[in-house]
Amino acid sequence: MNKLFYPALFHKAEEGGFWVSFPDIPECLTQGDDLAHAYEMAVDALGLALSCREKEQQTLPAASDPTAIIPEPESFLVVIEFDMFSYKKRTNTRPIKKTLSIPEWLYEAATAMDLNFSQILQEALITKIQI
Repeated sequence: MNKLFYPALFHKAEEGGFWVSFPDIPECLTQGDDLAHAYEMAVDALGLALSCREKEQQTLPAASDPTAIIPEPESFLVVIEFDMFSYKKRTNTRPIKKTLSIPEWLYEAATAMDLNFSQILQEALITKIQI
């Protein structure tokens, strides 16, 4: 399951814009100049917080029931939709070196055509995974 939904509290900032907190992830705070920017920043902050927990092999917190959260004055509740797979695809582009084996005749034919093995493997995996 890649889609997650976490409630976030959007607070009006005195200097304008909004700052955002997550009741289920206290260390996750962000801000934005306007509502759209604050939402965008909330998605990124949530992604960073969740991926850090995942890397540290911590279980991800369960999302609170949004109906159980009562916002303070000057704030309101927004449920943030987060897709872990999309986030990783966008932020985790570090190449990984893999060793593979192919028949010699295939290697020679591909080399003669000056084919890029890494690119072809990536394209084939993307096709196979259907993303």
